[in-house]
Amino acid sequence: MKMQCKLLAAFAAALLVCADAAAQTYPTKPIRWVVGFAAGGGNDILARVIAPRVAERLGQQVLVDNKAGADGRVAAEFVAKAAPDGYTIMSGASGQMVYNMGLYKDVAYDPIKSFAPITMIGYTQLLFAVGPSIPAGTIKEFVALAKAKPGALFYASAGSPHVIAFALFEKEAGIKLVNVPYKGDAPANSAAMSGEVTVAATGLGNALPLLKAGKLRALGTTGATRSQFAPNTPTVKEQGVDFEGVAWTGVFAPAGTPQPILDRLYAVLAGVLKEPATNERILGTGYETNRNGIKPAEFAPWHKAQLAKWTKVMKDIGIKPQ
Repeated sequence: MKMQCKLLAAFAAALLVCADAAAQTYPTKPIRWVVGFAAGGGNDILARVIAPRVAERLGQQVLVDNKAGADGRVAAEFVAKAAPDGYTIMSGASGQMVYNMGLYKDVAYDPIKSFAPITMIGYTQLLFAVGPSIPAGTIKEFVALAKAKPGALFYASAGSPHVIAFALFEKEAGIKLVNVPYKGDAPANSAAMSGEVTVAATGLGNALPLLKAGKLRALGTTGATRSQFAPNTPTVKEQGVDFEGVAWTGVFAPAGTPQPILDRLYAVLAGVLKEPATNERILGTGYETNRNGIKPAEFAPWHKAQLAKWTKVMKDIGIKPQ
């Protein structure tokens, strides 16, 4: 028995030595950064702002790979099954890593057990916006329009955070619309601009240029206070509907990725987030960020708490997995 224990201890020590050696030489080839949503959306833009700076610091290419579909499940399932060697990482959005668990029965990954959290890279308020042809400029006017046509209006969602946000909004406002899912903010916004849907629940950052160009009209933002990016747009809560929520994006690796590699990736990402020029570009997308990142040891429990909180909210408002 003592001999077995000694062998196991020696094996564990050897694994630690190998992991540390791998981290010292890592990376030796390009890294794939998977994004679970369409090109042009908020998660995609955020990754493409940060990836080149990460590549420069690591001395290897970081290739952004869009695997859109199923509210980010396609990408998350792909990364969960990838080799845990640091060469596949993922933009894990709040939809993929929190909300999908309460929306779908067939989620083939566990947001906690299947991934190793590295850090958060950005968060943003959501926006409820309509196209120029819709006769509503405030939440009150929109609610009146929806009540006049119960179940006959459509809203575009670009991911599960948007679905949850709008479902909670519907409950609090006493209205009901039909959800039309899209593979990212860009197609959802296009649908609202064209009148294909009545309203879009979308990321604020990706909608800002469209608001400025008059192609979309803001009804309200979803934070506790007005966004610094749209200070003239009142929040939904400010307009009388008791609702708030934000979307966030973190970077995750497959579970089992050696800790020294996770620590190296965190250090590089934190360094990138501190760069004034990069931070300014991130702000330009409508995302905000903690300039020091969030350490993996802090990000993991925060993620677990978010999952517990929003799972309860979804049950409380009557959302059942489909």
